[in-house]
Amino acid sequence: MISVIIPTFNEEENIGQCLVSLSHQTLPRNGYEIIVVDGGSKDATCEIAKKYADQVFVQTSRKVGGARNDGVKAAKGEIIATTDADCILPPDWIERIIEDFKDPGVVQIYGPVYPIEEGIQNQFSLFLANTFSRIGYYSRTFFYTLGCNTAFRREAFEKAGMYRCIDAGDDLEIAMRLKDLGSIMFDNRLKVGFSMRRYQKFGTFQSLYEWISIVADGGESGKYSYTQKKYK
Repeated sequence: MISVIIPTFNEEENIGQCLVSLSHQTLPRNGYEIIVVDGGSKDATCEIAKKYADQVFVQTSRKVGGARNDGVKAAKGEIIATTDADCILPPDWIERIIEDFKDPGVVQIYGPVYPIEEGIQNQFSLFLANTFSRIGYYSRTFFYTLGCNTAFRREAFEKAGMYRCIDAGDDLEIAMRLKDLGSIMFDNRLKVGFSMRRYQKFGTFQSLYEWISIVADGGESGKYSYTQKKYK
């Protein structure tokens, strides 16, 4: 069993296409579970999610990292995969994750992203992000493990202490702890459709600057527009 965790907050416009993509995987549907952990949505997010997910509940821990942690606590799987409500998963996403974990030394895997929205700027922005990921991985200096396209061996994830409940950088920080427990793998075939809507709203460079500023400040911030999407 593999468990897919999705944190949500007012995602009625996006959660449907994400869950449809997860429901049409090459792996039989009874081979994985979908868990949606909601941050107190005021729209139809939970109603839509209940049509596809095995579990839908409101988080009790703080922020998006806490939502993912709550999902892990409720999960049945020995492998935990995480994505975001505005992402689109390829049909073989879960099957590739399982294949990668056949190596018993691997504790975490992650992959690149591509823009759902059209436009040269969106493609260029994620080209830079993916290049950044590959440089970090192949140099073994850091692991840019986006929470929208990553998976863990549950035992190692829990042993490492799970996600920190911070505004930004939790997906990088957990990888730095997990690398002491086993291998971290970057799978170039594990591509996920990523929404650029926040970057389009706030501007790519402004969003990146704010994200870097928050991470440099320890992951906590109450003043940046990048963190407008709030979770409990």
